[in-house]
Amino acid sequence: MITVLSAFRKVLRHYGRRIAVSKLRELDDDALKDIGLARSEIEAAAFGRVHAYSRGRRS
Repeated sequence: MITVLSAFRKVLRHYGRRIAVSKLRELDDDALKDIGLARSEIEAAAFGRVHAYSRGRRS
């Protein structure tokens, strides 16, 4: 059974990630490249599905 506190934490975590996605989308491609992300990886990165060690090296 999910407690109210647990559900509230999940909601906060979800909205925090959505804010991160929004902020990352505001960056230009050069800024994203500086932090090692492609525009297509923004959502995956915000939701923890992209890890630097599992990606190939980019030039």
